[in-house]
Amino acid sequence: MDRYARAEAIVRTTLSLAGAALRASYVESVIRTSDIEALARALDVVCERAEQAEAAPREALLAIVDALNAEGMEGVVQRLREQAAGDSLLALDRLVRSPDAEASASSTAGTPHGDARDPSATLGRRKFLARRPDRETLQRLLGDPHPDVIRSVLRNPRLTEDDVVRLAARRPGRAEVLAEVARSTKWSHRPRVRVALVANPATPPEVAARIAGLLLRPELHLVARLPGVPRSVRAVCLEHLQRRPPVESLRRAGKLH
Repeated sequence: MDRYARAEAIVRTTLSLAGAALRASYVESVIRTSDIEALARALDVVCERAEQAEAAPREALLAIVDALNAEGMEGVVQRLREQAAGDSLLALDRLVRSPDAEASASSTAGTPHGDARDPSATLGRRKFLARRPDRETLQRLLGDPHPDVIRSVLRNPRLTEDDVVRLAARRPGRAEVLAEVARSTKWSHRPRVRVALVANPATPPEVAARIAGLLLRPELHLVARLPGVPRSVRAVCLEHLQRRPPVESLRRAGKLH
């Protein structure tokens, strides 16, 4: 099977599945079990077509980003990164690139603003409280520095998009907390949350680079102009802008309404 047929099969099967979690799980299994060279070439085709605003590849790219952001995928991502660099797979390289973090150490040091957790509460107790439908407790636990607590908070049905945007935009931030937000398919697919994650200097740079590939032209323009965005992440956004078709071209092609 050549790269184009393999890419088409990945897109078709991914979109045949219902729900973001199921799609991400399928893509993760494909990534973990496929020959890395053939997989890299196929993913490069998907990424390139998504950059040109083709609807099906762009939708499949959501699941690919979710899969690459999953826990335990670092080794596979590194192999894809090396394959992309070795074979000059430029579209895939933009997705799996690991930009240098400019201020990650300083931005994650100390306790973030809003950390009002009870220091006497155990981790298990805080995770339990994070599931309760109490807005006051929920707001307090949004400042918790432990990713397990944040994971529970993100599953709370009383949580709102505004809550998550504030969490993703908080300065200073914690890389492990922001990585949890990126892994939450319920919230990381929201445009405002994506922009906040890419713009936050504490977001792991490789995660920010992957999510940047999902941003629309106006969002890329916005992030590229925002102060505090690491230069390396801003460069990725500008590179994506160069690859995006002009708005008028999208309208003529019926891809923008």
